[in-house]
Amino acid sequence: MSGALFIPPAALAPVGGCASIVPDPAAPETAIVKNDNWWPEIDLAALRKATRIRDTVTTERLREAVLGAMITVGRDLDSWGEGKRAAGATSLATVTGRANVDLDGEPRLVILYRRAIGATAKAELVERYRDIDSTKASERDADMLDYTPAELRRDALYAIRDILERGRIAVELI
Repeated sequence: MSGALFIPPAALAPVGGCASIVPDPAAPETAIVKNDNWWPEIDLAALRKATRIRDTVTTERLREAVLGAMITVGRDLDSWGEGKRAAGATSLATVTGRANVDLDGEPRLVILYRRAIGATAKAELVERYRDIDSTKASERDADMLDYTPAELRRDALYAIRDILERGRIAVELI
C-alpha cells in the first residue's frame, strides 16, 4: 500500500451527506514563564488570550517576547521593587497599602504588572510579524483594527507609571 492513505471510519463525520475529516483541536497551552520569586510568573495562555496574540505566534516566540518584556519592565521597576522588598514585601502581591487593593480578587499591582508585560511583549511581536507576512494592503487594514507597537508601548508605560504611582502626562514649558 505504498502511498495509500488510510482513514479510520471513526475519523469520518458525515456532513451534509458527505464525509469530512476533522482534525483534533490543538492542545491547550500550559506554559508558564517563571520570574524571580518576587515578581509574578506569566501564564502564556492567559496572556495570549488577554492581548489577542494569534496562534500563528509559536509558544517559543511568545516565551522569548515575554522574557524580553520581563527584562524591560523589570529594569523600569527595579528601584521601586527594591524599596518594597526593603519595607518587608515578600512579593508584588504582598505590597501593602491603598496602591495594592484587590480588584476582582487579584492585587492591583499584579494586574498592572501583567498588563505591562503583555503590552511590551505584544509590541515586539507585532513589529516582528508585520515585516514578515503582511502585504501593504493587509498592513493598512491591521493598523485600523489593532494596536500599533507605539500604542502598546504607551499602554505598558501607563501600567508602569500606575505601579509607581506617577502621573501619566509630562508637561514642559517652552
